[in-house]
Amino acid sequence: MLEIRPNCECCDRDIAPSAEAYICTFECTWCPECVDRFPNRSCPNCGGDLQRRPVRPAAALVNNSASQVRVFSPDCLQKTGRSEPAAL
Repeated sequence: MLEIRPNCECCDRDIAPSAEAYICTFECTWCPECVDRFPNRSCPNCGGDLQRRPVRPAAALVNNSASQVRVFSPDCLQKTGRSEPAAL
């Protein structure tokens, strides 16, 4: 089962379980604004293909909640050639 992580790993922006987000096969999680800046729209951690994260229906979140564990990679901005996080 997917973790449905709560934030973008690059800019640390909150991402609601129902919001648009992108993941790789390792479930690195990214907001659309950061993905647009990644070379070839590939995961900056593994180089893998990014796909839109599926939305877990609200009723399913009752018994299978989204993760509350935040993953943040401060070096992501350097990997993507940016100096500041995407505007919130």
